[in-house]
Amino acid sequence: MKKAIFSLIFLGVFSFAEAQSAKVDFSQKPPNIDSLLPKITAEKNDSARYYLAMSALTISETNPVEDMHNSEIILRLGQKNNDLVCQVLGYCCLCYDYIAFGNKIKSLEFGIKANQAAEESKNDRLKTFAKAMLALTYLTMGDFEKAVAYNKDAIEAGTKYDTDIIYVCAVNDMGTIYLAMGKIDSALIYTQKAYELAVKSGITYWLTSTYLQFGSIHAAMKNTSLALNYWNLALEEAKRIGSPKFASTAYNAIAQFYYNANQKDSAKLYATKAITSVTNTAFYTLNVDPAKLLLNIYRDTNIDSAFKYSEIYRAATDSLFNVRTLQQAQLMAVEEEARIAELKMEEEKEEDERKQNLEYTFIALGIISFFMIFILFSRRHITNTNVIKFLSVVSLLIVFEFINLLIHPFLEKITHHSPLLMLISLVGIAAIIIPFHHKLEHWAVNKLIENNKRARLEAAKRTIEQLEA
Repeated sequence: MKKAIFSLIFLGVFSFAEAQSAKVDFSQKPPNIDSLLPKITAEKNDSARYYLAMSALTISETNPVEDMHNSEIILRLGQKNNDLVCQVLGYCCLCYDYIAFGNKIKSLEFGIKANQAAEESKNDRLKTFAKAMLALTYLTMGDFEKAVAYNKDAIEAGTKYDTDIIYVCAVNDMGTIYLAMGKIDSALIYTQKAYELAVKSGITYWLTSTYLQFGSIHAAMKNTSLALNYWNLALEEAKRIGSPKFASTAYNAIAQFYYNANQKDSAKLYATKAITSVTNTAFYTLNVDPAKLLLNIYRDTNIDSAFKYSEIYRAATDSLFNVRTLQQAQLMAVEEEARIAELKMEEEKEEDERKQNLEYTFIALGIISFFMIFILFSRRHITNTNVIKFLSVVSLLIVFEFINLLIHPFLEKITHHSPLLMLISLVGIAAIIIPFHHKLEHWAVNKLIENNKRARLEAAKRTIEQLEA
């Protein structure tokens, strides 16, 4: 039962489309991510940008590595453009993908970041998604108290906008959480609500997982006929949407039920169908559980059949191991690409900040210089020499800062970020410009004294002329 419950977690993947929109097609391969980036950047409407980004992030169930790669790109785009929509989507999908890889630490890290970005956005749709993903992470960690708390917050935020699949899945996941906790009545209430929301809104793509959950709930309640009816509904829904994965999962749930009830003929029938439904598909690894069940059934009664299913079990297990190994290798490559891209983005950001600081410093230096020149060459104003001395000190500091900003990257490169060598270099620069500053200040003070004498003399002449007149 516990295994069946947690398998539902991964069936309850969050997809992202509103009832009134068909902008995201989950059955199709996502568009090329590079072709989407300019469109996402140019789109100013949050909702439209949301769907553009999500169209590249609908492959968690079929190819989590590719989804993780696309999520990293969407996340970096959001960080570069200060776009919280893309940031939340990137964080949330990375959170889910790391759950698929069994890395709970990474999943929690990205779940927390998603929640923080969603809170900052004050966007209820993003809050629903982020909090639901964080709840799912805590569920996989067995922290039911936090899973319930965050999922309730997700549901509350989801009531503040038109029903979409994120909200439907959050409600359905509350049933999953309560089922894992053994609170069957609460699980039934929320699963029923998720079903009603799906039917009313027309968001039925993931209805298979709701039916599977109904089956598990009624099996736990010993309602055998209802459990089987719901699993059969899940099969019909899986066929409707053309999902061999869901079909195999439903067949396997029925097979396990009959096996536990010691109805081995029925168990063999449905386990065989579970294997057949994913033959020659990308979901061949789902054969592990039904093949193992058939191996256990035939072990003591039919050696040939036992051998046949042991081979299927071995092949599926090997395939699962190979897939996971390949995915882990791909994951390492994706993470390294993300690390390099993040470093590059940080360098670009630092370079932009340096250029901006240079501009500000140059402007400040220009303003101070203008005032000094105005004072020095004004023939009508008498100015205290202390003003020139003060302005000269300010200008010295600004010039020093300007030179520092200008040559800082070069200094870092030749000193290899050594604080001691950088300090020596800056002291050397100061030793060069301070004497020059003193000479300039001396010239400016003398010039100002001459101007003051000239201004006083002219003022005295004007006074004498007025008296003589």
